Amino acid sequence: MSRPAYLNAARLKTIGFSALKLLLAAFFLFAGGAKLGSLPATVEVFERVGFGQWFRYLIGFLEVGGAALLLWPTTVFYGALLLALVSVGAIWAQLFVLHEDVIHAVVAAALLAAISWTHRKQLRLEER
Repeated sequence: MSRPAYLNAARLKTIGFSALKLLLAAFFLFAGGAKLGSLPATVEVFERVGFGQWFRYLIGFLEVGGAALLLWPTTVFYGALLLALVSVGAIWAQLFVLHEDVIHAVVAAALLAAISWTHRKQLRLEER
């Protein structure tokens, strides 16, 4: 007996979003780890931003924490939202301070917004 097409589409959507969450979590875990590990390139970028190195540690911590939240099924919404906000900050910094390529931050923010939108039911505590 074959499965209806809508069940296959729903399964593909679930697999696709899971793979996307895994890729984004790996990306932000790497980026946050580079900031927390004081890689020279990240130190230089945050020196140019002008908020001080404490801000690099804060962003690194938010990226690593957001990546962890993105992987935990009950906190996906919060992780995606946190990382989307960090990405919006990166867009601002790259446009107005660093004057660098901004497309990767825009794509990350859009994907994270889509993920948080699909997991928005996690906000409704009474449905759990």
